[in-house]
Amino acid sequence: MASDASFDVVSKVDLQEAKNAVDQALKEIGTRFDLKDSGSRIEWEKEELVLASKDAHKLTAVIDVLESKLVRRGIPLKNLDKKKVEEALGGTVRQRIAIKQGLTPEIAKKVAQEIKGTKLKVQAQIQGDTVRVSGKSRDDLQAVIAHLKAEDFGIDLQFTNYR
Repeated sequence: MASDASFDVVSKVDLQEAKNAVDQALKEIGTRFDLKDSGSRIEWEKEELVLASKDAHKLTAVIDVLESKLVRRGIPLKNLDKKKVEEALGGTVRQRIAIKQGLTPEIAKKVAQEIKGTKLKVQAQIQGDTVRVSGKSRDDLQAVIAHLKAEDFGIDLQFTNYR
């Protein structure tokens, strides 16, 4: 008798890679002609990035530099939650960008409902910020992975612990 095969649906961001990307972006901001003396900066506040610059145009350039470095480091841009641009002291502007980690309960429910809607012989269990999918057939599990990759849940999904 075959044992159940399973995998986990997660959404994780490697924060060390994100910090490396921020360091690279800061180096580029310091050397770029249009941003050199603009007072642009990127800082960490817990699990959130704070970007600041002299005006909205320079802030957009800083965001472009940061996003290019994040993509090169394998950080999905879907997991960035950009807040609105705020006015700061001295006529500067700033923007906060939160990095989403894990599946929220709402997204986990959507993923589980989407799996049940495939009508395949698999079970989906929500376990904290992950969804465990198990079933007898590995082919069914691979079909579920392909189906979930085609859907858009607003964050990047990874499939781990496949056995």
